[in-house]
Amino acid sequence: MSDAEKTARMFKVLSVGSRVRMVELLKERSLCVNALARTLGITAAAVSQHLRVLRDTGLVCPEKHGYYVHYRINHEALQKWKESALVLLGASSEDSHHCQQLLKKGEKL
Repeated sequence: MSDAEKTARMFKVLSVGSRVRMVELLKERSLCVNALARTLGITAAAVSQHLRVLRDTGLVCPEKHGYYVHYRINHEALQKWKESALVLLGASSEDSHHCQQLLKKGEKL
């Protein structure tokens, strides 16, 4: 898959509001499907479908906790996605470096 195709896939995956909200929640802590469903106000089946898409892209990782599977953000993959978005948006190398420093600190752009 080319870089352009990977970037297009990234934006397609994150074009769904529920998935973006899941990413925001999972950046804070790992959660199980039922906790995500309650928080988002959608069914567990819908959460599972969204998590499958996020898992297929490598953005979230499952972790077994007893009978439950919790999901967490793959921070390395998220960082790569952020960098790809900055490149696509045409940030100069100086701007890109500054934005990356802010993102590493966890600040919002």
